[in-house]
Amino acid sequence: MSNQLHTTSGKVIIAGAGPGDADLITVKLQQRLAEADVIIVDRLVNPEITDLYARPDALVLMTGKQGYHDGSVAQEDINKLLVGHARNGKTVLRLKGGDVAFFSNVLDELQSLQEAEIPFEIIPGITAASGASAYAGIPLTARGYAKAVQFITFNPCSFYSRDQWKAWATSTDTLVFYMAARNLEGLTELLLRHSKKPNTPLAVIEQATTEFQQVHITTVSNCAIDFADKKFSSPSLVIIGDVVKLHEQFNWYEASKAGSVFHELVTVK
Repeated sequence: MSNQLHTTSGKVIIAGAGPGDADLITVKLQQRLAEADVIIVDRLVNPEITDLYARPDALVLMTGKQGYHDGSVAQEDINKLLVGHARNGKTVLRLKGGDVAFFSNVLDELQSLQEAEIPFEIIPGITAASGASAYAGIPLTARGYAKAVQFITFNPCSFYSRDQWKAWATSTDTLVFYMAARNLEGLTELLLRHSKKPNTPLAVIEQATTEFQQVHITTVSNCAIDFADKKFSSPSLVIIGDVVKLHEQFNWYEASKAGSVFHELVTVK
């Protein structure tokens, strides 16, 4: 059924808010923020985005989810909020971290809207992998380093076949793991068990594109030792592959944050 049928006086906009830096949102999202009556926001969305661009009278509802923590808002309740406010004639903006198509519950929300005959619009955003790799100076498919990139989730509930792990371990593709920073030892043990080269570079990027970004570099075999008892801040992204070697050369973001200090040291001479 087309989402244009059986329209109500309200509608829902599902939009990606990007990986963290408020300046990385699209022009279209900025316009929709200024129009929305109700904004339903995920935990990973930078609050500056609604502070800067939402209408002062807009109703902003926080519906965060976080793995390993109680108190997350159930997806069913979020679906009801979307449908309920739209049926009341409101323009509803569903704001998700990153891009809506990457590892989000957008399908559940789309199905609920379609079943309720609520019109909707989807606005893409910069996904965490693109933001993290760009701000860490790690081109994911750099020529001569990788011909492809794979996006994968890994957490205690993940299950992949032995053949799948073998394919990842022997691939020369860049592997980007979402939701994996708390399970790095298990992740690297599985890759090594299935023939991953021990010296393959590995990066963990914490809170990418924000002022709190930190990049941690090791190898698949040294990961368990180098990051023993290390707790990474959420969100964190894991990049595995030869492209990680490029971080040291093209680490522009850390250099830009240190620029003012460097300038002071030079001018004091």
